Amino acid sequence: MLVEIEALAARLRAQLGDAAVITDRAQRRTYECDGLTHHRVVPALVVLADTTAAVAATVKECAALGVPFVARGSGTGLSGGALPHADGVLIVMSRMRRILELDIEGQRAVVEPGVINMQLTNAAMPMGYYFAPDPSSQQVCSIGGNVAENSGGAHCLKYGFTTNHVTGLELVTPEGDIVELGGKAPDTPGYDLVGALVGSEGTLGVVTGVTVRLTRAPEDVRTLLAAFDSTDSAGTAVSAIIGAGVIPAAIEMMDALAIEAAEAAVHCGYPPGAGAVLIVEIDGPRSDVQHVFDQVTGLCQAAGAFEIRIARDDEERALIWRGRKSAFAAVGRISPDYIVQDGVVPRTSLPRVLRSIAELSERSGVRVANVFHAGDGNLHPLVLFDERREGEAERAEEVSGAILDLCIQHGGSITGEHGVGSDKAQYMPRMFTDEDLDTMQLLRCAFDPDSLSNPGKVFPTPRLCGERPRKQQGVPADGVAEVF
Repeated sequence: MLVEIEALAARLRAQLGDAAVITDRAQRRTYECDGLTHHRVVPALVVLADTTAAVAATVKECAALGVPFVARGSGTGLSGGALPHADGVLIVMSRMRRILELDIEGQRAVVEPGVINMQLTNAAMPMGYYFAPDPSSQQVCSIGGNVAENSGGAHCLKYGFTTNHVTGLELVTPEGDIVELGGKAPDTPGYDLVGALVGSEGTLGVVTGVTVRLTRAPEDVRTLLAAFDSTDSAGTAVSAIIGAGVIPAAIEMMDALAIEAAEAAVHCGYPPGAGAVLIVEIDGPRSDVQHVFDQVTGLCQAAGAFEIRIARDDEERALIWRGRKSAFAAVGRISPDYIVQDGVVPRTSLPRVLRSIAELSERSGVRVANVFHAGDGNLHPLVLFDERREGEAERAEEVSGAILDLCIQHGGSITGEHGVGSDKAQYMPRMFTDEDLDTMQLLRCAFDPDSLSNPGKVFPTPRLCGERPRKQQGVPADGVAEVF
């Protein structure tokens, strides 16, 4: 493979220039991981792409030599989705940060994949619009990464995930061709190829352009912080709010350990002694918001909230959200290492699952801080450990996996918005049958028959394209127990 990489580097330098191709090992190590830092691989070659043509040229050369490639945006992903391939090329898209079009009349924007999530909202806000998906990392994460992982965010309960806001894509196929899928129209005839690409984690090609919906800024926004003695009582409030037919823009919950971390990091001033806090935000027409907000306040009080704070202005609203938005990074104040997990359970199962996580934490001696989108049951347990202490990293991995098992047992999923990537591929067979996985891989093979685009992600043991899916009878002669 070394010969191919050297030949590839020479070809790409001739087309893209020396500055765009990185071969120095120390510089390549800059890109050895994404936000999931305990998985690290140094790529064989790094290409800094600044145009669609540069991406297409890189992919075309990779295809010609049979070299795998991985696309990377801001590197904030938490599942190892942008983990490089040791014998492949890492295509860095962070230089592609142009907003190509703001079509306010048509409520659309066309952007390059390196555009930062908040950058687009800031550009559209003076005209009264914004980009609704808002991951906690929205100040640094890229829209290309949002598309790859189908990111959500705090307001996904009302406004949906990235897939609900993407209408068109420019794609560089694994052969290096540039194709347009969808467009500005609300829907296009034929197969929903845009829907297939959003959330595909870079396994079907490289997205180089995104057409998104812009959402009208609401007339009024009201935010409250409710403090409870326990996650059980806070969960009761969530069930009561949803059961009353109210769909807030956001319902977020943090437990005592997560609150402790946020206080240490950003001094958000949440009520002392709280076992859990809820952040509830209502938006919409002013005439509706006040009525619904009063209803939510009453339901929180009935569920046992011992303190309710209502933001009086944008500054107080930002302070309430500051603790929640900084929660992942804030945990670094109370633990040197941690795993950010991402599972989903039905809302009605939240109290039982949280109790089970607490019991699991107590039995294992591994602390777990809980931060999650309570409205749609998307959990983000933060599993804390110290890698310097023998065995702690392994115990944290076991607890992290056990939490995913709890999600599956309660009818949920192993990921809500962070993706499967490298981190959770081993758990896919716990959720899907062999036939399910084979069917999924048929789609991947249709786009990428040579398995060059972000290989080794999502599937635990990828089946080679061209092999027919089948049930295995007995153990094969070569002793391999699993085949696809």
